[in-house]
Amino acid sequence: MKILISTGGGDPVHYERAVAAAGGWPCPAYLPEPDAAPYGGLILAGGGDMDPALFGQPDLGSRGVDPDRDRGELTLLDAFLGAGKPVLAICRGHQVANVWAGGDLIQDLGTELVPFHQGEQDVVHPVRAEPDSLMERLYGQVFPVNSNHHQGVGRVGRGLRVTARSESGVVEAMEHDTLPLVCVQFHPERMTGDRARPDTVDGGKIFRWFLGRCSQACL
Repeated sequence: MKILISTGGGDPVHYERAVAAAGGWPCPAYLPEPDAAPYGGLILAGGGDMDPALFGQPDLGSRGVDPDRDRGELTLLDAFLGAGKPVLAICRGHQVANVWAGGDLIQDLGTELVPFHQGEQDVVHPVRAEPDSLMERLYGQVFPVNSNHHQGVGRVGRGLRVTARSESGVVEAMEHDTLPLVCVQFHPERMTGDRARPDTVDGGKIFRWFLGRCSQACL
């Protein structure tokens, strides 16, 4: 099954390996056409910050803004979710999905929180999952993940519900009430396969679940 991976033009190798290990055919692209028909699902990969104008704010510390990618990924969400195709939104993608749903972002978590979420390498910290959420079913109530981000979800978008938070309250995962959309702030592609690490859970579980959801959607 072909899975479209929307990237920022960087090296998508870890996403590709995670999708392939879960049984999918990864198709990475920068600014892909918003055509869901050839694919079983969509992954919105990590990258730079969104243009804050898209959520009604002045620039208060956003970095690496790519307006073309912003517009393209909002259109991809329309196309795939409109077609009933599952979407897995990771890090930047988690934030893009929240803005797509009408939410906004915290443009900088501040000096007290950023060190717990961003560093020269991924930072590891625990998160707490909500009862009866996908995150709890995959990993339990409290589990360690990686992070590398200085922004976070602010006002949660329509239809989304928070399913995991960090110890300081940063939104780490969301699910949509009616659409096949799951969002995570952490990087599961860097917690599995040759990037598996003993101090976090196995990110491969999310990709295996996602490929299963894509297979069901295509029946």
